[in-house]
This record gives sequence, C-alpha cells and structure tokens, in this order.
Amino acid sequence: MNIDKSTATLTRKLRLGALAIALAAGAGLAAAHGDVTPQAVDTSGLKPLGEDWQGVNPYRDNADAIRIGDSAFNQNCARCHGLGAVSGGIAPDLRKLDIEPETDEYFIGRVRTGVTRNGAVYMPPFEGTLSQEAMWAIRAWLETVREK
Repeated sequence: MNIDKSTATLTRKLRLGALAIALAAGAGLAAAHGDVTPQAVDTSGLKPLGEDWQGVNPYRDNADAIRIGDSAFNQNCARCHGLGAVSGGIAPDLRKLDIEPETDEYFIGRVRTGVTRNGAVYMPPFEGTLSQEAMWAIRAWLETVREK
C-alpha cells in the first residue's frame, strides 16, 4: 500500500511539473505576440517607384513582387491578419479584399495611414516603416490569395 501511495504522489508531482512547464511555454508564446517591431522588407529586386505615391498597383502579376509581398505580409501583417491572410478574427480576412484596380488607392491609403476609430488604433500606419514598393508588393501577393 505504501508503494501505491508513493507512486500516486510521484505521478501527481510529475503532472504538476509538466503543467507548469506547459504554462510557462504558453506565456512565452503569448508575450512573443505582443509588441512586434515591423520588419524591413528587401525590395531591391523591384523597379523603384520614386517619391510620388502610385494610385494603381505597378507590380500587379509581377512574380518577384508577389514573392517579396508574401514574405513581407508574413513578417508585418500576419500577426493580425493571419498567416496566408486567413484572419483568426483579430482583423479583416484579407482574402476577401477587393482586387479591382480601382480599389488600389483605398488599399494603399489604409496601409499608409492606418485605421483609427473613436480614438482606438485598429491598424497602425505603415508609412515611414514600409516603403511604397513593399506595400505594393504585399498588395500584389494578396491578389494571388483572393477568395470570392
């Protein structure tokens, strides 16, 4: 009977230890999702766009831009909009984003200036953080994951 009691106590201690480790690991992951510094995007393989902001995506259907945009999205946008633009509910699911050329200006405006409602920041402004080339590359990639 003492052996069974010792085994039960040891099993309970091991379970508690495993639970403590799991909770500590989970807390680290939660903290890692917090304040994330935007990541630089290497757009050196794309045609420079200059100082004037484009109103229509100059990189539409550009394979290099799509590749760069995929990486840039995952580094800078996925934490809210989800990997592959599949939102987990924090921010809009960008697979549903209109991709008509006439919506390009709306897209770039939102990315540049961010979104604020009633004083609450829903999306930070990315102008000054991401280049115009990076923003348009993200748009080019988003067009490839569009769902109706």
